[in-house]
Amino acid sequence: MAKLAPGDLAQVLSKLPAQTSENVIVGFETADDAGVFRLNDTTALVQTVDFFTPVADDPEIYGQVAAVNSLNDVYAMGGTPISALSIVCYPQKGDWDVLGKILLGGQKAMNEDGVVVIGGHSVDDAEMKFGYAVTGVIDPNAVIRNSGARAGDILILTKPIGTGAINTAVKKGVAREATVQAAIEAMTSSSAAASKAMRAAGTHACTDITGFGLLGHAFEMAKASRVTLEIDSAAVPLLPEVLDLIADGMLTRGDKNNRVYVGETVGFSPTVSHEMQSALFDPQTAGGLLISLDESGANSFLEMVPAAKRIGRVTGMGSTLINVS
Repeated sequence: MAKLAPGDLAQVLSKLPAQTSENVIVGFETADDAGVFRLNDTTALVQTVDFFTPVADDPEIYGQVAAVNSLNDVYAMGGTPISALSIVCYPQKGDWDVLGKILLGGQKAMNEDGVVVIGGHSVDDAEMKFGYAVTGVIDPNAVIRNSGARAGDILILTKPIGTGAINTAVKKGVAREATVQAAIEAMTSSSAAASKAMRAAGTHACTDITGFGLLGHAFEMAKASRVTLEIDSAAVPLLPEVLDLIADGMLTRGDKNNRVYVGETVGFSPTVSHEMQSALFDPQTAGGLLISLDESGANSFLEMVPAAKRIGRVTGMGSTLINVS
């Protein structure tokens, strides 16, 4: 299940009447990862919701991925998730053991990160979908937004990309087992440690990479921060065989939608292949964090999270929001 085309969704949201509350720290105006609502001077709620159709044949893994994907939004804001509500769309005549395994996988992943599933809602639906609404807490003065990137910052990505292409290959029965396992490992890896490290390193801005792809979410960061992001495509970590799968046509609808979304705001060097361009637009599930922080903070972060990679830098706003070399 693909997200609604981001450009179309943005048009709909722009027509909604303005809401005014002095306690809303982060709303949907800058397309950030979660909403943040101040309760008092020391505590704010971080709230998000996410659900999707199966991305794994194993129902327990599907539930685990759904949990990690939902928690990511809270982690991207620098928050600590505390509770979750499950969202279940499942056929009434479906296999109840399968649903039980999905719920078990999700609950295990939530509990491993110290989050309690306190309820949920279900509907009879021929197409299975699963996910969570997650609530977290944060100091109102410590919120990390997608709008804080500064010229001179280093860009860091915490997970390899390519899950969209690999999941398409799985559906078409052409994905190698080792490639599938690498994607599952990425999708089930929690961002809790990376979130803790980025707070300690003094991160200026962050977003998690999901359905709009690396460039779609980078576009939102650049636009909200009024800067230009310079991305070195050769430095972007990829899951195994991703470029080969894309060359064989393993693309999702999100590839086209995400290209339309960023429009002419991204420029590509002639050396960036068409396959690499598609990898950068590839919709991700439970993807990594894209983090913007100064040189000293970047070095500190990479010591704490050595699997993360530098993929570029931030400059003052130029004629495009993103330049890919």
